[in-house]
Amino acid sequence: MSEQHTLFIADLHLAADRPDITAAFLRFLREQAIHADALYILGDLFEVWIGDDNPEPLLDTVAKALAELSPQVPVYFIHGNRDFMLRQGYASRAGMQLLPQQQVINLYGTPTLIMHGDSLCTLDIAYQKFRKWWNQPWWQWLLLKTPLTFRQGIAAKARRKSAMHKARYSSSPQGQQQPQIMDVTPDEVAKVMAQYGVLKLIHGHTHRPAVHQLDVNGTAAERYVLGDWYTQSSYLKVSASQWQLYFNALTD
Repeated sequence: MSEQHTLFIADLHLAADRPDITAAFLRFLREQAIHADALYILGDLFEVWIGDDNPEPLLDTVAKALAELSPQVPVYFIHGNRDFMLRQGYASRAGMQLLPQQQVINLYGTPTLIMHGDSLCTLDIAYQKFRKWWNQPWWQWLLLKTPLTFRQGIAAKARRKSAMHKARYSSSPQGQQQPQIMDVTPDEVAKVMAQYGVLKLIHGHTHRPAVHQLDVNGTAAERYVLGDWYTQSSYLKVSASQWQLYFNALTD
C-alpha cells in the first residue's frame, strides 16, 4: 500500500482550444488524485475566468470531474491571476473549498505556506500595479455585474496585453536581467516565509518548476515551484518521507 500523500498543481490554464491539457487533467484526477489525502490547486486552473455564469462547456466538464473526486478526496483552491474572479457558486458546483491567497497548512507535521506566487514577483512593477487594482473587491463586484459579452471582450484584451508584456521583456536589449523581473524576488520570499513562520513554501505562477534552497532568519528553508501544463502535466507529491515534483507527457 502506498504511503499517504497530498498533491499540488497550478497553472493548467485550461481552455477550449487546448483539449489535450483538459484530457491530461481529467486523467490526472482519475489516476493520481483519487489516491491522495487531498488535492490543492494553487491558481490559474483556467486560462481566463470571466464569471461563474460563463456557459462554456469546458467549465461544466471540469466541475463534474472535480465534484466526482471531492467526496473521496478534499479539493482546495487558491485563486490565481487568471481565475481571480472564480466565486463560491462554481466552487460549490465543483466541490472545491476556497482558500485565502496565502494559507499555512500542516503537511504531515511540517507547517507549509501555499500560494499562487504572483505576489512574490515584486520586481515586475507594472504587473503589481495591475494586481493591486484587480484585487479590489469593489472592482471585481462591479465587473461581474457587466454583461457577459463585455467581460469576454475584457478577457481577450487582457490576454493580448499579457502576451505583449512577456514579449517585451523577452526581446529587451537588457536581455539576461529581464527574466528575473518576471520571477520571484528572493528577499520577498524570505520575508513572507519569516512572516508566516515556515521553512517550506509551495507556489506556482512563474512556470519554472524547481526546488530552491534558501535561508530564512539563519535557518535552511525550501521553496517548491510547480510547473505549468502547456507541454507536460506537472504536480508535487508530498508525503511524510518525501517531497517530489513529477512531470508526465500530455498524451500517452
